Amino acid sequence: MIRNFLVSVLFCYGIFPAAAQNLGFSIVDGQRKVQMPIEIYNNLVVLPVVLNGTLPLKFILDTGVRTAILTQKTFSDILNLPYSRRYTISGPGGEKLVDAYVTNNVTIELPGIQGRGHAMLVLEEDYLQLRNYMGTDVHGILGYELFSRFIVQVDYEKKVLTLTLPEYFRKPRKYQTLPMKIEDTKPYIITPVVLQDGTSFNAKLLMDSGASHGLLLDPTTDNRIQAPSQVISSVIGRGLGGEITGKVGRIRSIEIGSYKLMNAIANFPDPNSYTDTLKTGNVFRNGAVGGEIMSRFSIIFNFPKEEIYLRKNAQFKKGFHYNLSGLILKARGSQLNIFEISEVRKQSAADKAGLLAGDVILSINGVMTQYLSLNHVNGFFNSKPRKKIRLEINRKGERMRKEFTLEDQI
Repeated sequence: MIRNFLVSVLFCYGIFPAAAQNLGFSIVDGQRKVQMPIEIYNNLVVLPVVLNGTLPLKFILDTGVRTAILTQKTFSDILNLPYSRRYTISGPGGEKLVDAYVTNNVTIELPGIQGRGHAMLVLEEDYLQLRNYMGTDVHGILGYELFSRFIVQVDYEKKVLTLTLPEYFRKPRKYQTLPMKIEDTKPYIITPVVLQDGTSFNAKLLMDSGASHGLLLDPTTDNRIQAPSQVISSVIGRGLGGEITGKVGRIRSIEIGSYKLMNAIANFPDPNSYTDTLKTGNVFRNGAVGGEIMSRFSIIFNFPKEEIYLRKNAQFKKGFHYNLSGLILKARGSQLNIFEISEVRKQSAADKAGLLAGDVILSINGVMTQYLSLNHVNGFFNSKPRKKIRLEINRKGERMRKEFTLEDQI
């Protein structure tokens, strides 16, 4: 399954004073722009960073995050970073969720980019389990600091990130312009959405590069937003409080500029499952556009002018499918090449075949998984409907074989 990581960690909004946002990113050697290679996992953009000139790590590029986040305190302890404050972040009802710390004057470097004097939120533990559910070493999240300083272009197809100083930016030819609004450091668009029953409305949506899903619509924000009749109930993401549940179905269309995407998959979160992250201060939204849609474009964010520029890529006409196997996997081990089933959706193809949480996948269609990445394994399970899958698994020390056919239940 392509896991829908809702890693826009919205809990941290507002806990830093405005002065902490006076950050110092600059391009080295007086250049006007810089390009760097990126990695794409589950539609999320992963950047190489170096903390305090010594520790190479990987961060997710997330338009929904104000201040840089380090997901494990172990790394900041290695650097002997001092902590100015400690937070216990609580969820609804006051239950304890996470411990976090603030450290200041951190140096964050990217290829061709220097950044000094940054504030950073440090989590006590990797509560989001990014490493396991993405199948690669990911250590943090970086957002507004880059978008406020540079014009940011993400080319998902070529896997290249381009950062340009605003005064030297020129919109490339053949790119469409889409107006956006920056509210509380995050980019929003208002765009037409047509639901499966023909209901049409203009939705206010966060352009969220830190979420791998295509579209999220919350029914509690507008009584016109209703999940279609044909849905599946599923875990639709992970937050700091744990799993986020909801219904998954199709909408008729969504427009991004003049581009229209048909039969897109949309997540409809259950009441009280996602509501604490849909309002940030006085900012209200109906949901979010995530990486499954954004990755079908080369996309440029111009925060200073409040504009987005788009050009479709070769993935634009790719069909929308949701978890054709019914499996949610996580990668374990030092090499992240042990693939354990963490969940099996009820009545899914994998459920009918008798697969269980805790099963370890040893081979898929004759290919040993120890030589694959989690991206590759998920690719097998989401290739196309009616594809036959043959598995060899380890269940509590016993080797077993299972077969099923991928099924599009929506």
